[in-house]
Amino acid sequence: MLEILGLSFLIMLASLAGVITVWSRVGSLIERHLDYLISFSAGVFLVFLYGLASEAVEHAVTPAWGLGWIFLGAVGIWVIFKILPSAHTHVHEHGKESHIDARRLLTTDAIHNAADGIFLAASYAVSPALALVAGISIVIHEALQEISEFFVLRDAGYSTKGALGINFLTSSTILVGAIGGYFLLDTFEMLEGPLLGLAAGGILVVVLHDLIPHSIREAHSTLHYARHLMWFGIGAVLMLLVSMVGGH
Repeated sequence: MLEILGLSFLIMLASLAGVITVWSRVGSLIERHLDYLISFSAGVFLVFLYGLASEAVEHAVTPAWGLGWIFLGAVGIWVIFKILPSAHTHVHEHGKESHIDARRLLTTDAIHNAADGIFLAASYAVSPALALVAGISIVIHEALQEISEFFVLRDAGYSTKGALGINFLTSSTILVGAIGGYFLLDTFEMLEGPLLGLAAGGILVVVLHDLIPHSIREAHSTLHYARHLMWFGIGAVLMLLVSMVGGH
């Protein structure tokens, strides 16, 4: 049990360390180009969405069940945040408003991290060595995803410390999946497919409702269509490369 908790905590710290490293080196540059980096994040999360949806369908009893969980996740996250009070728009120092509601991204990321925890526990049930390989794979995927999420949180109005703190808190749901998977592996393995589907549906809403429309608005207002498209492509290609390196 201690091994799983240790691996989970290391994954949380590794994700946070990646964000801090990037920010400490190029933080001021990032602040000046957040709009382009939202397009970068859109590319990252679009590829991440494809992988997450594929896993959801693969883990489901049938492909139809997997698609059903994705649909339920998309509708559910949409309805929940329609009912909840709207988040305040953030006004940048240069006067532009960001209409991104980062709560959707945080919620779906928390669900996905719980599924990662179950995956880690299931790997440990086979062998500690496999759990270590699984942990390394998760870190590789999480690093770019968490950095992209940090860009979105900053654009949505979170302070640097606030974005780091809420990112770390969200990543802690991996402990829920890992601990539950350790003690109730059969039950929690049944939840992995639905959790992946719900997370994929939520990310679908985030990408199509928040990130891509934000990039289109900014590209239209500044007429920098090519730059936004370039950053979107960079994000997508990098996430594809990360997925290839990290494995399935």
